[in-house]
Amino acid sequence: MTAEQRIRELERRLEDLRARLPKHSVPAAMILELEAMEEELAALRAQSEGNSSTSSSPAQPRE
Repeated sequence: MTAEQRIRELERRLEDLRARLPKHSVPAAMILELEAMEEELAALRAQSEGNSSTSSSPAQPRE
């Protein structure tokens, strides 16, 4: 599965999970699943953006 396919899959799964979230008393397992998927999606998007950039400048060290 490519990164783009995984991004689309995560977006679909997040949409489904959000639709199933109860208005009150959300189970902890659902919150953890939502957070894990959001983190993975953010990481994949950052990776995808990094791969698509054409900048050839070297990375600057963090202070």
